[in-house]
Amino acid sequence: MTTLTFHSTNSGVIVERTAQLKQAHRAEGRRIALEQAAYLNDKFAGQTTVTVHEETFGVRDRLHWLVHLPKLSGHREISRLLDGDEGPAADTDWHGMFVDGSFSETALIPQHWGMYGTDEALPEGTVIDAAAPDLRVPPAQRQTSMSPERTLNSSGAGLMIHRVAQPKYAFRAEARLFARRITESINTRLPGIASSFLYEEAFGPADRVHWLIHMKSEDTYYDLIDMHMRMDDATRAIYLDEIIAPEKGGGTWNRLFVEESMGDIAFSPVPDAR
Repeated sequence: MTTLTFHSTNSGVIVERTAQLKQAHRAEGRRIALEQAAYLNDKFAGQTTVTVHEETFGVRDRLHWLVHLPKLSGHREISRLLDGDEGPAADTDWHGMFVDGSFSETALIPQHWGMYGTDEALPEGTVIDAAAPDLRVPPAQRQTSMSPERTLNSSGAGLMIHRVAQPKYAFRAEARLFARRITESINTRLPGIASSFLYEEAFGPADRVHWLIHMKSEDTYYDLIDMHMRMDDATRAIYLDEIIAPEKGGGTWNRLFVEESMGDIAFSPVPDAR
């Protein structure tokens, strides 16, 4: 029987861990991070998949681990072993390779209709997905009409953009509706080239949402730019839609989010130089 490999579109939760390597340990730290992830993936095969990435066009030597899990309850033990309590990292000065206080973790849960007020803004007749077997919530793949074969995920993307935004509370449902519409426009117009999915932040600021935009390579970013420069009528309609009801003052998507709260981080897989 083939062991399930978890990734960003079939998991129940993704925990993103970030930490800043000291420059003196930039090569060794990457090597040990990959070896420790391989150790965890073997030890917990079928329960978790850990991938290691490095920030691109951002802070040099900042690592991003994506810990893919079916549910939150499996995270505690994985986190302990990511800390180097056993495995390849245990025989090294693992903690000394990183800047003190630079470790952080964010739990991302795939967004699905019905969460956090989205049922208030859904078009009539929208089906609310049930959770997949062994998952507590529907996986992100359920957000798109595209088949898994025509979408990218964290297991094979050459570059990922992690986009964060804070919806205004009054428009929390409308913001999620817009976010899902615009992500699906990417999926359907750039199949196999770029894929976008929406996640909710757990244990952080209320209603903060996260996109993971998966790209085939760095140059795919130009395809995204071109798509939004040469909008077709369907994509333009998403941006021009008066998504806010008149009783709330009306308006398009640009009233949905807290000003200056939207930002991007790009990261790519750490190459295995062994």
